[in-house]
Amino acid sequence: MDNVFDTLRERGFIQQCTHEREIRELLGNERVTFYIGFDPTADSLTIGHFLTIMAMMHLQRAGHRPIALLGGGTGMVGDPSFKTDMRKMMTRETIQHYVDSFKKQMSRYIDFGEGTGGALLVDNADWLLRLEYIPFIREYGVHFSVNRMLAAECYKTRMEQGLTFFEFNYMLMQSYDFLELYRRYGCKLQLGGNDQWSNIIGGVELIRKIENTPAYGMTFTLLETGEGVKMGKTAAGAVWLDPARTSPYDLFQYMRNVDDRDVKKLLSLLTFLPMEEVRRLGGAVGSEINKSKEVLAYEVTKTVHGQEAADEALTAARALFADGAEGGSVPSTEFEAGEVAGGLGIIELLEKTRLITSRSEGRRLIAQGGLRLNGAAVENFERVVTPDEFENPLMIQKGKKIFHRVTVTKR
Repeated sequence: MDNVFDTLRERGFIQQCTHEREIRELLGNERVTFYIGFDPTADSLTIGHFLTIMAMMHLQRAGHRPIALLGGGTGMVGDPSFKTDMRKMMTRETIQHYVDSFKKQMSRYIDFGEGTGGALLVDNADWLLRLEYIPFIREYGVHFSVNRMLAAECYKTRMEQGLTFFEFNYMLMQSYDFLELYRRYGCKLQLGGNDQWSNIIGGVELIRKIENTPAYGMTFTLLETGEGVKMGKTAAGAVWLDPARTSPYDLFQYMRNVDDRDVKKLLSLLTFLPMEEVRRLGGAVGSEINKSKEVLAYEVTKTVHGQEAADEALTAARALFADGAEGGSVPSTEFEAGEVAGGLGIIELLEKTRLITSRSEGRRLIAQGGLRLNGAAVENFERVVTPDEFENPLMIQKGKKIFHRVTVTKR
């Protein structure tokens, strides 16, 4: 059986390892329990999180046991790594809501089935919120060098603005998480984005000092463009995995519109296509690269939202950008910018595009689940299409076969 370490390296996941040879041997010879932490900073995971989730899926498919650690405790502090400002402090209730949302989403990608084969979903609030500060600092704080912590690359941007003592505790808390997971579940390996390197080293060294046993860390590449800019942002904000925040169609379109230089990398990181196919698609030139982008968009949307949603997004996208749908041209309506400056109610939009003959027909269409906007089902008669949504072409889908394109003249 292939070593999953080699799979991850070939696909471009691995950035840094604390002990590369030992980690490769470990993953090739044992069933390893590993963990990745997710601090709940919103009510949905993003496409950036999805890269680490893909790595978890690769490892679980190879027989290893994932722990998804949700930061109900660390989220009350906030990771200062590579941040220019202190994170906004959240209430315990808000954090719990975000944790619950993460749990629901992760269950779509990771097998949390009962028994020894299933992954674990753990919240570090279970132990961090019970710690007593003085005993904690006496037992574990003595193992951390302030000089080394201040020299960490991840703190440089915060040092310029002023790193608070509140945030300074974060590295100790994350390191203690690793120790706690080792003690509870025999977890030997921590994984994370490359921005977590300093925090991961802290946990590895703490286990080796306290427990006198090996522990390991490995980081993954961050989701960045060929120009080194963080991916996952659009004019409307972050690219979310929650379909209510970023529709399957919008996710499809985001991936369909990536830079040509990023296609091969994203096919490798965000799909399960064999590397031979990745190299073939990623090496396309000219107009053929657009076909590769369509494959990328379809595969990512299928993994995130399921095949049905991917099929619908593909159909809508082709209707929007191809010469026609169902063998004919796609009808379209063009508005002046002033006409949509205040947004348009969905029923009004349907009337203006002549997709309905009466408002009652529009309400029936929505009630029966027969209307989609950019691939997302419209469920509310009072839905307002905001000015931001008119920034790019809109595709209205009525039933299964009727498509209508809406554009806005920008003058």
